[in-house]
Amino acid sequence: MEDENLSELFWSVARQLRHRSHESMQPFGITPGQGRAFMVLVRHGTMRLSELADHLRIAPRSTTEVVDGLQERGLVERLPDPADRRATLVRLTPAGADAAERIRAERGAQAERFFAALPERDRAELARILGALRVSDPT
Repeated sequence: MEDENLSELFWSVARQLRHRSHESMQPFGITPGQGRAFMVLVRHGTMRLSELADHLRIAPRSTTEVVDGLQERGLVERLPDPADRRATLVRLTPAGADAAERIRAERGAQAERFFAALPERDRAELARILGALRVSDPT
């Protein structure tokens, strides 16, 4: 561990967490890319396809393909935007909301198991440090 710098350690832990996150979506047939889009919709609610593309930092065409996959699984639906008939909104379906709740519960359980290796005091300190880093980065 002496040869690893802070960034390498952080990314190693982040990869482990990302892998666990992907595992929580497998029962729903959600790919990692679809999972990112799905979780943006869970966090932010109904939005235009273009707004989703901005959140994901991917091309609108790629966003369409990702949403197609989620729609095929019955997790999201497209709606006309009442404010602009040229635009399309994407929102979770009731099945998508149910899946989101189940994924959130599984992620919470996985995180609890993962961070159980740390004493409560260290967990609180890690949360404080990560919160400070998140606030310091405007992106």
